[in-house]
Amino acid sequence: MYPLAPVALSTVLLSSVVAAQTIQFTVKDVALKSGESTELGDVFFINANCKSVLTQTPAVEILDGPPGVTATINPAKVVPRTYSCAKPVEGGKLMLSAKDIHEHSYTRMVLRIRYKTLNGDRERAENLNVALFPSE
Repeated sequence: MYPLAPVALSTVLLSSVVAAQTIQFTVKDVALKSGESTELGDVFFINANCKSVLTQTPAVEILDGPPGVTATINPAKVVPRTYSCAKPVEGGKLMLSAKDIHEHSYTRMVLRIRYKTLNGDRERAENLNVALFPSE
């Protein structure tokens, strides 16, 4: 009598576990002096109900970039406002730091962010243009 009912129900059930992630930029420009750090953005992984599906803090790896620059993710509660979520969820803050910069350079940097979630491991890449300056 209602042949589409099971399909519609499975679609509703599947849509409730769709994951979303943050840092919504394609290429971001960053400028740092030797010894400086900057926060690039919030990192999280949520389902359609604005609930975190992370099992641990995400990790970041530098795949390509200039020497003397490090990337870290500091554990933090973050608010996924880009997905209209109002409450903080488990996640982190993506930080970029420059140390021992002796001459000016401009380089493309590629980061890989890894997520351990209830639904398995996920990862994605971020590209940055990094301008580095020696301290005065």
